[in-house]
Amino acid sequence: MPPDVNKSYAILAIEYSFLYLNRMRNLRIGTCSWKYPSWDGLVYSGREPANYLEEYAARYSTVEVDQWFWSLGKSGAALPKRETVAEYDMATPADFRFTIKCPNAITLTHQYGRKGEPLQANPRFLDEEFFNSFLESVAALVPKIGLFIFQFEYLNRDKMAAREAFMDQLENFLDRLPADLPYAVEIRNPKWIDARWFELLRKHAVAPVLLQGYWMDDVAKTIDTHESRLGGTLCIRLHGEDREGMEERTGSDWSRIVRPKDHELAAIMGSVHRLLASDRKVFLNVNNHYEGSAPLTIGKLERLLA
Repeated sequence: MPPDVNKSYAILAIEYSFLYLNRMRNLRIGTCSWKYPSWDGLVYSGREPANYLEEYAARYSTVEVDQWFWSLGKSGAALPKRETVAEYDMATPADFRFTIKCPNAITLTHQYGRKGEPLQANPRFLDEEFFNSFLESVAALVPKIGLFIFQFEYLNRDKMAAREAFMDQLENFLDRLPADLPYAVEIRNPKWIDARWFELLRKHAVAPVLLQGYWMDDVAKTIDTHESRLGGTLCIRLHGEDREGMEERTGSDWSRIVRPKDHELAAIMGSVHRLLASDRKVFLNVNNHYEGSAPLTIGKLERLLA
């Protein structure tokens, strides 16, 4: 083969490598929470490392935080402790990114109650002032927050009279939030996830959160149908459909795959590749309940990337 042909192949290889690396910078894969002793040998140096998050952050570039989501109580709503926020900041490098589920005090339409009891409205529902208080409490971590996720439960007619009412209230809320922060929204009403939904989010530069699991539509199918309507950032949460069943099967030992989803993973990663090729950013958050071990699922995703 002539030398100039060898040179051409070398140049193409270098260009492809740069293109691939650039795309991978737009993809962050991590887990939902991180403090699991059974990840010994998969993520951690032992069952009780000195600092779980510090060892985690040496391996992954992102993590989902849900501990501040469970905030709403009968007598009030809790905010993160500043010392915990500072601890998380100290344990992670500057280029690490958290996807944080915002307090459910903001996203629950009604207070939690017993079955059969009348619903009591949540006065903090879509309250931007409470979000501002939350934002102040996590201020030290804000430079490392990749997404502030607002996660809504399934909204039946007792909790939300109509879809239009929810979309109007959500849009007004998004308009009142501090600008220039990365927001994302997850809803659990699959019939509401259509062209109108993605257009609303794109209008406000808010990332959609797509859930793989429960009763939601397949993520790959949703991406393929609405790819042209997606904005610059997307969050995918691999959650699984049977939380209690998975806990029973694993005994909360999250060190092995107990329910493989290889075909599903391949389809999702095919869609993710196309998003990366169009220069979009993707956060991919993996839950233990999805296959039985989030780190082992991530290993599969990394092999599909390769």
